[in-house]
Amino acid sequence: MEIFVLLVGILVGAGGVLAFNLQQRKVRENLFAQKEEQIQHLIRSAEEKAAAANREIELTMQAERLRVQEEVENKFKEQDRELERQKRRLDKREEQLDRKFDHLDQRESEQEKRRLLLEEEKKHQENAALKLQESLHEAQKRLEEIARLSEEEAKRQLLAGFEESARRESARLFKQLEEEVKERANHTAQEVIATAIQRHASEFVAEKTVSVVPLPSEEMKGRIIGREGRNIRALEAATGCDLIIDDTPEAVVISGFNPVRRQVARLALEELIADGRIHPARIEAVVRKASKTIEQEIREAGKQAIFDVGLNEVAPEIVRLLGTLKYRTSYTQNVLAHSVDVAFFAGIMADELGLDGNLARRCGLLHDIGKALDHEIQGSHAVIGGQFAKKYKEHPTVVNAIWSHHFEIDPTSVYGPLTNAADALSAARPGARRENMETYIKRLESLEQIANQFDGVDKCFAVQAGRELRVIVSYDRVQDEGAMMLAREIAQRVENELTYPGQIKVTVIREMRVTEIAH
Repeated sequence: MEIFVLLVGILVGAGGVLAFNLQQRKVRENLFAQKEEQIQHLIRSAEEKAAAANREIELTMQAERLRVQEEVENKFKEQDRELERQKRRLDKREEQLDRKFDHLDQRESEQEKRRLLLEEEKKHQENAALKLQESLHEAQKRLEEIARLSEEEAKRQLLAGFEESARRESARLFKQLEEEVKERANHTAQEVIATAIQRHASEFVAEKTVSVVPLPSEEMKGRIIGREGRNIRALEAATGCDLIIDDTPEAVVISGFNPVRRQVARLALEELIADGRIHPARIEAVVRKASKTIEQEIREAGKQAIFDVGLNEVAPEIVRLLGTLKYRTSYTQNVLAHSVDVAFFAGIMADELGLDGNLARRCGLLHDIGKALDHEIQGSHAVIGGQFAKKYKEHPTVVNAIWSHHFEIDPTSVYGPLTNAADALSAARPGARRENMETYIKRLESLEQIANQFDGVDKCFAVQAGRELRVIVSYDRVQDEGAMMLAREIAQRVENELTYPGQIKVTVIREMRVTEIAH
């Protein structure tokens, strides 16, 4: 029974499983049918979309073809219009060229006619020239017969007359041009120089170069000389100067070519006299101390000059040389004070002319730096000063201004002549420089001797302390134009042959004097 029940259960279960499988199969079939129906629907939808897209693409392509076709047609039409315009222009140019060709043909025919006329005229002129030549030849023969002069002699006389006339005319024109230039330049030059002088009115002192040390008593002379002259020999050896004791009472004269050494000797001797202890060891110590003091004064003087002028970036060697100029004089004028004056004058004139005032002041302050160098260096102070400035990397314009301020070389800028003008302005002021009587008389004699060497000079006089040379010429031997040329030639000779401070004016006087005696 149990087995039967078990079998029935198994069969029922198998039937249930079979029924379940059948049901699942139907469900899968239904799902497959639905999926297939969806797929068919999607396929139909895709086909419809593809057909619509194809239609749209076809319409777009058709529209694009129409647009391109229209653009091509428009371009063709525009090209046709442009070709038509070019054709009209070419036709117009062709007409113009035809007219020009016709005009050229007409001008050629006219030129041909003119050429024929010119040839005929040329033949007539040649015939006339031949006739004129024959007439001139006959006239020349007749003139030679009448004047009894050959052609060459007549030419020489004519050329001599022409040369004299040309000289007079050139002298007259030269004088006229010179007066015009002076009239234009004098006003500006006077204005600039007057402004410079008014703006810078410095004091100047004519210093003597003789160093004299007073003694408190005659007994001090013996102490300075020392036993067997050892003290004075030690002083002279240490300072490099000569001491002259016996010439002047209660004074010692220090003689030496080097002003710095002379100043060291003076300072050392004054300290020795004040201290009273005079012996070789003490002399050497005092001279060393005085040398340091003078060296310090030199550097301070150089720095002060640079500060007063307003310069910067100056080499220490140049500063020291500038300070050395404090102990040097030129025609009794202190060279350092003169250099400062020149710097101020050059700067003021440069400012008035619209130039670089700082550069001009630098040129003026350093223009006489060569005077501080030792005399063993060969060359003028301008040359060795320019070389020294170049060595210490000064500006090329400053180097050239120093080198050319006496025109020993040609200036490369306006600062060279400007420095020369400022130098003359500082030296030529009344009282700035002095010279001894012998040099003064010799210069006056040299001036008159130069003027007397020229033809036509009757008398000459050096006046105004040798700053003007007045020359009286013969009325019948020198013409008015020749007087102007004579003044220029004398001034040139004076400038080339003499050395003098400032300027010398040459005045030529030509006048007719008639004297009659009443009895």
